[in-house]
Amino acid sequence: MAFRSTFSLTTLALAATLASTSAAAQQAAQTVTVTGRSAGAVLGLAGFGDAPLARLPLSATVLGTQQLGDAGITSLADISRLDASLNDAYNAPGYWSMLSARGYTLDNRFNYRRDGLPINAETAIALGNKGSIEVLKGTSGLQAGTSAPGGLVNLVVKRPTGSVRSGSLRWAEPGTVEAAIDLGGRAGAEGAFGWRLNATAAHLNPQIDALKGRHHLVALATDWRLAPGSLLEGEIEVSRQRQPSMPGYSVLGSRLPDARRTDPELNLNNQPWSQPVVLDGRTTSLRYTQDLGRDARLTVHGMTQRLRSDDRIAFPYGCSAEEAYDRYCSDGSFDLYDFRSEGERRRSDALDLALAWRGQLAGMTHRLGTGVLFTRYAARFNRQAYNWVGIGSIDGRSITPADPSLTDENTQRDERSTEWRLQDNIALTEHTGLWAGVRVTRLHRESVRTDGSRATRYSQNFSTPWLALSHQLTPRDMVYASWGQGVESEVAPNRARYTNAGQALPAMKSRQTELGYKRRNGELDLGLTLFDIQRPQWSDVGSCSATGSCTRKLDGQAHHRGLEAEADWRTGAWNLRASAMLLQARREGASDTTLNGLRPTNVPRRNVKAQVAYNLAAVPGLALLAYLTHEGPRSVLPDNSLTIGGWTRTDLGLRYAMRAAGHNLTWRAGIDNLTDHRAWKEAPYQFGHAYLYPLAGRQLHASLNIEY
Repeated sequence: MAFRSTFSLTTLALAATLASTSAAAQQAAQTVTVTGRSAGAVLGLAGFGDAPLARLPLSATVLGTQQLGDAGITSLADISRLDASLNDAYNAPGYWSMLSARGYTLDNRFNYRRDGLPINAETAIALGNKGSIEVLKGTSGLQAGTSAPGGLVNLVVKRPTGSVRSGSLRWAEPGTVEAAIDLGGRAGAEGAFGWRLNATAAHLNPQIDALKGRHHLVALATDWRLAPGSLLEGEIEVSRQRQPSMPGYSVLGSRLPDARRTDPELNLNNQPWSQPVVLDGRTTSLRYTQDLGRDARLTVHGMTQRLRSDDRIAFPYGCSAEEAYDRYCSDGSFDLYDFRSEGERRRSDALDLALAWRGQLAGMTHRLGTGVLFTRYAARFNRQAYNWVGIGSIDGRSITPADPSLTDENTQRDERSTEWRLQDNIALTEHTGLWAGVRVTRLHRESVRTDGSRATRYSQNFSTPWLALSHQLTPRDMVYASWGQGVESEVAPNRARYTNAGQALPAMKSRQTELGYKRRNGELDLGLTLFDIQRPQWSDVGSCSATGSCTRKLDGQAHHRGLEAEADWRTGAWNLRASAMLLQARREGASDTTLNGLRPTNVPRRNVKAQVAYNLAAVPGLALLAYLTHEGPRSVLPDNSLTIGGWTRTDLGLRYAMRAAGHNLTWRAGIDNLTDHRAWKEAPYQFGHAYLYPLAGRQLHASLNIEY
């Protein structure tokens, strides 16, 4: 990888300066790694107890605080830089993060977990109190009642360990400043009571115009060792983000705007009356674990999450002048709407009862798990404003009047489910394992408009099995094959134009077959995965232009086939982690045959993500870091008539660990998008409209962490 000479000279000068530090810095020398797939890592989300990730017959990534800190990652959306299977999926700055995995957009209501329990991710997820992020790729029917088939994201909360005393400061160009503390310890007889406090406060001033805001987090986790084998854990998190959001650009008539001439700092949400998006979150959980002898364990885990949102934006949508409502006008103008949905409230409750057992049965070793999960979700909204206020322009100069009148109805939602699960890992031989499981779900959902209209109510039962076979070729090499199902559920919209208005649709079961190879040793870890996912597609069939002219039904499928490759190589002063994905995504079997063979929008054909660390021998404790992100072309419109090109971004950084005055100090500095490359980063097709988001421009950032 070629580095720019200006940055190289700066790095050399800094290295020379650091080389003259005190002898204490020499003692703080340490190797810096960028690995995300440790052989010893345990994927709690998988549900197979303490089985290490290297032995599990599935594809997953575990990202720890060091990887996130080295890369300067502060939001959930940014983790797509570290894994080739992940991509942006309508990631509007200032709003909540949206991700896709293996080409499928993850559902923010159903594809996110927190310490294994389901949460709603329609909010700003704070990372200050998270110890790691787990990403399970593929169908997740064994781990979730309903979810999109791309995978699951699990946020692992920092828990009490021992004495923790650290503080950090972070700065990002041009003026974002963040301060954080992480404190913890143990008290009582033999340290029976533990606590961990995390707090973060940030003034947000990113490169994008009119996007200043604030963010804060306070979180406390405790545990109490009641007796040998008995552990009670509790935690609470309170967070708030107040910041305007940024709408996307779009297709101009029949052409794409030139990304090289588009200012990535321009925010089209820049009207004098624009209001910030406010995202408040409170989460509380309690977990009790009891060892039942040497081979069994009972866990009772409950959590409640309360979200409150004020969703507000000057929203560009369509071109009425040219009767094109999925894009902007040919001259760069667009219809502008005053959108406000204030006082949104979402509540999620979950209670999980789990029993794990390990022992001999029928002459074979079993790792058995069973449990039941009860969940309840409620969303309460007020009437909303969605009012046409005039014509805007992509130059950002148009000014329109505000219209906050509450003219539009919203939709209240309720859901409850009960999910039974049973899974087992059976050692068939010394080297061969059988993995099997099933989740049975009973689901009930209701919805109604805020004026009492369009009520729907339905119940469904379904099961989602999963089966895998693994074989250790050698102590270092494993191959596996797996098959599993996932499921999604929906009703036809309760509107007059639908012949099946308000009726429940058949459960949409996705299926995945996966073949994998894993090699784990001290220097080189490898992973190769072939996957094939078939997901049925809901479509509106008919003219849909008059009463009774439209039927919502299953209509063909989205078929994604791909190859994932991962490598983590450590030798001497070098550490390289790289991942790549080749993806063939196609629509198949649609009643409208013109759609068959087309590629879904906003799904790249290929991804390559690489992270490199070099530990400088001349300056012990100093590591030079480089990050490469490449994403391939994406279709912009459903008919594939327009495509944005692929792009490559290079980031550089350094990490220096030293000891001074009895404290451990970690300095970090980085420059993102070194070449200031201009491109369209993603092309989400949302709300029946094509949007374009530009790649962020070059940015400097730095941080200091002190352990005392």
